[in-house]
Amino acid sequence: MFPTPKPNLAGIRPYKPGKPIEEVVRELKLRGEVVKLASNENPLGPSPKAVAAMRAALKGMQLYPDDSCFYLKRRLAQKFACGEDQIIMGNGSVEIILFAAMAYLTPAESAVMSDGAFIMYRIATQVVGGQIVSTPMKNYTHDLEAMAAAITPATRLVYIANPNNPTGTIVRKAEFDRFMSRVPDSALVIVDEAYREYITDPDYPDSFQYLARGRNIMILRTFSKIYGLAGLRIGYGFSRPEILGDIAKMRLPFNVSRIGQIGAEAAVDDTAHIRRSVRVTDEGKRYLYDELQKLGLNYVPSFANFVLVDFGRDSLSVFESLQRKGVIARPIREYGFPNALRVSIGTEPQNRKLVRSLKAIL
Repeated sequence: MFPTPKPNLAGIRPYKPGKPIEEVVRELKLRGEVVKLASNENPLGPSPKAVAAMRAALKGMQLYPDDSCFYLKRRLAQKFACGEDQIIMGNGSVEIILFAAMAYLTPAESAVMSDGAFIMYRIATQVVGGQIVSTPMKNYTHDLEAMAAAITPATRLVYIANPNNPTGTIVRKAEFDRFMSRVPDSALVIVDEAYREYITDPDYPDSFQYLARGRNIMILRTFSKIYGLAGLRIGYGFSRPEILGDIAKMRLPFNVSRIGQIGAEAAVDDTAHIRRSVRVTDEGKRYLYDELQKLGLNYVPSFANFVLVDFGRDSLSVFESLQRKGVIARPIREYGFPNALRVSIGTEPQNRKLVRSLKAIL
């Protein structure tokens, strides 16, 4: 016998991250280079400034972290021209997603999201027993008109991934402004901008203007993607101090590691590394678009560092064949795309290995 779990847990399918290289090598007994293009990591690795700062900090690892993340928050407040009391830190931005659900959702209240959006919005809502209100996508992105229409007096959270994972699409300024004009003050809009640093499109919405106006909005960012610090698990969010005061009550002590705080603070200032990462990603996308067209494969043009590729049939056999050739991609069946794989943009040699493998398979 064992304790009976809460009834709402029965329907939860745990999040399945992209397989690590070590696991694939063990399972398939592979030899030679294995390329991981499954988790949207920065193929250039972390900023050299971050690596140097973390190396210097290793001798202090017997100490607990600064629970307030004082220096990192101060640096982020300077960068984003906001108050330190408008910033919350998390063990990855996914932790903040869960905090918000824990703080605001009950079984009688709902979260509005899009069908093909980042699956952690759905899981976090299920964990706390809240109601999921999900609307269909339109052209592989959020249909903000449908999402606004789905908001009811019971709605407490609205999740928007911009760019969206796994499709790589964005919502644009005019439609976002129309959407925000329809959101009541009883709901908190959570805009997940994990891939914001890759975007140069001038029509991308400025979510910070709504924070400046005192609207109920929370903007999520991360050090896991362009900053190359996914292994440290550091996410952060911006919102009104009153909202963050509620959400912070869900936080466990010392949830952001000491070495993570030090590495992230150094990474913020390395603009050269960010520019290089954007350039490598843009060049890689152009190359992959051209090669995918030659192979007759459909893809969704992406504003992030990954591409959704549609194979026109169940993609599981392609996924497995790629693994046997030493390329790890990401199936996205659980997002409603059984015929597609999400492929992260790698370095030039990694992208060429992917294309060679696809040619051999197809």
